[in-house]
Amino acid sequence: MRYTKTTWRNIRRSPYQAFAAILIMTLTFLAISFFGFLLYGSSAVVDFFESRPQVTAFFKSETKQTEINALENSLQSTGKIASIKYVSKEEALKIYKQQNKNDPLLLDLVTADILPASLEISTIKIEDLNTVSETLKTSSAIQEVVFQKDVIATLTSWTNVVRKIGIALIFVLSLVSVFIIITITGIKISQKKEDIEIMTLIGATRWHIRWPFVFEGVFYGVIGAIIGWAFSSTLILYSTPFLADFMRGIPVFPIPMLFYFSLLGGELLLAIILGAFSSFLAVLRYLK
Repeated sequence: MRYTKTTWRNIRRSPYQAFAAILIMTLTFLAISFFGFLLYGSSAVVDFFESRPQVTAFFKSETKQTEINALENSLQSTGKIASIKYVSKEEALKIYKQQNKNDPLLLDLVTADILPASLEISTIKIEDLNTVSETLKTSSAIQEVVFQKDVIATLTSWTNVVRKIGIALIFVLSLVSVFIIITITGIKISQKKEDIEIMTLIGATRWHIRWPFVFEGVFYGVIGAIIGWAFSSTLILYSTPFLADFMRGIPVFPIPMLFYFSLLGGELLLAIILGAFSSFLAVLRYLK
C-alpha cells in the first residue's frame, strides 16, 4: 500500500510525462487489439473455407455407382480428406430449383437428366486441395473439376502477410514503449536524486526505493492496455452490423464476448510484463 501511494504521488507530480507514457502504451495496445481482432477474423474466414466443399468433381452421365464408390474410397485412403459428399442428379435439381426459385422460365428448361452428379470434397489442410484436384482430373469417370485455386491461394497468402505485418508492428511498438518508459523513469529518478540520497542515508533499502518506479511502469502499461482495448472493442462492436452484412455467409460476426475478455486478459498480462521490465531496466541503470 505504501508503494502504491508513493507511485500515485510521483504520477501526479509529473502529469505530462505520465501522459506521454500512457499515450505510447495506448498506441501499442491499440495496435495489438486490432491485430487480435484481425487475426481472429482471418482465422475464421480460413476455417470457413476449409470446412466448405473446396473441390467439386462432376461425373460423366454414363458413370456407374460402383465407379463413384471406388473413387470415394480411393480419396479417403489418402488421409487428406476431411469430408466427401455425393450429390445425385435429383439432389442437384433440388439445389438448382432453390437457387432459381424466382425464375420460372429457368426451372422449366432443366430436368434431373441434364444435371450431372458430383462429389463435393474438402481437405484437412488447405494445401492439399491442389493434389486432390489433380487426382480427380486423371479419373476417367470425371467430366469436370471445379477448383477455385487462385481464390484460396490468395486468401492464404493474405492471411500470412497480415500476421507477419502485425507481429512486426507490435514488436516495433513494444520496443518503442520500452525505450520511452526507460527514458521517462530515468528522468524521474534524476529529478528525485536528492530525495533518494536522503532515503539512502536514513537506511532505506534499494528495493524500497525501486518499487515505486516499477509500479509506475506497470501502471502506465495497464492503463494503456485498458484504453487501447476499450477503444478498439467499441469500434468493432459499433461496426459489427456493417461488417456482418459485408461478410454475409461467412460466420465471423458477432465476435464472442469471451474473445473480447480473453484478449483483454492477455493484453493486461503483457502490459504488466512490459511496464515492469521497462522500469526495472531503468532503475538498474539509474539507481546504482
